[in-house]
Amino acid sequence: MGRSPCCDENGLKKGPWTPEEDQKLIDYIHKHGHGSWRALPKLADLNRCGKSCRLRWTNYLRPDIKRGKFSTEEEQTILHLHSILGNKWSAIATHLQGHHNPNDAPPSLPADASSSSSYGGGDGASLYWPDFCFDENIINDIS
Repeated sequence: MGRSPCCDENGLKKGPWTPEEDQKLIDYIHKHGHGSWRALPKLADLNRCGKSCRLRWTNYLRPDIKRGKFSTEEEQTILHLHSILGNKWSAIATHLQGHHNPNDAPPSLPADASSSSSYGGGDGASLYWPDFCFDENIINDIS
């Protein structure tokens, strides 16, 4: 038949996470690892579903996530890959180390993005794509 929905239970908290919940999740994962995401909320004393805990950890709390502006190198890589791949942001994102893309791609880059005032006039570290996280490998293969 299949799994029952993860959030069907009454009383599970939905909505924004509190700093206390974040800390409980961080402390538990640092001490025990995540193991089974479905079992984790009960073990960590969180009134959330496993999917909510997994997404919170993966997209916001993992210590290896880079946040904020791109470096000049990263910006040039994005522009180069965009010229080759177009708006395939997931494919571009796989080439940027330590960033995470929860499907929050910018709508599209203008053809002259490196000189566009909306992108900081090409002054380096001007593109911004919050909460990105990827592998670093394939950049040299495309160049």
